[in-house]
Amino acid sequence: MQFTVAIDGPAAAGKGTIARAVAEAFGFAHLDTGLLYRAVGAKAMVRGRGVIVPKLAEEIARSLSADDLLRDDLRTARVAQAASKVAALPEVRAALLAFQKDFAQRDGGAVLDGRDIGSVICPDADVKLFVTASDGVRAKRRFEELKIKNPETRLETVAMDLRQRDIRDASRDVAPMQAVEDATVIDTSHMDIDAATRASIAIIQRAIDARG
Repeated sequence: MQFTVAIDGPAAAGKGTIARAVAEAFGFAHLDTGLLYRAVGAKAMVRGRGVIVPKLAEEIARSLSADDLLRDDLRTARVAQAASKVAALPEVRAALLAFQKDFAQRDGGAVLDGRDIGSVICPDADVKLFVTASDGVRAKRRFEELKIKNPETRLETVAMDLRQRDIRDASRDVAPMQAVEDATVIDTSHMDIDAATRASIAIIQRAIDARG
């Protein structure tokens, strides 16, 4: 069976956690598309000596391997900023497009989460969700996550980084982050992750049942 679930939303809203839980619940394959951009951003920062060079980032995107997604530094704030910058480059997005589209069409079902899944990667997805939360809630969540690795992390810095990333993601010329008209919006500002996951699973189950 081919069944595609597209989950979009800003950073720290909970979309990744929900996507993983949904994939496990239905036995679908899961792709965190943000890891693709984080891997490109991380390699581009090293090879560009701290500067994102568009041509270099495109070259890295075209030669990205599965092993690149296993780096242990992809969840750092520095790499997140680099990912946001390379994600704004049309050449990089084009280089990664085919990989994502092929994944979405795999047999057995697929869940993809990112920022342009419902609008660009999988416009015909069976279910589209847009997971969001207030700026303050997202900043606190990301702060709690990052301070485990770096006790010197400051909430104000995390909040500023998220704002800058939101602006880049929503205002880029190619595939800006947006909630498409046929997406169901799930605001997790006042929901714990279990409640948000249950709501998402219920929406997907109804869509599966409707297909018969």
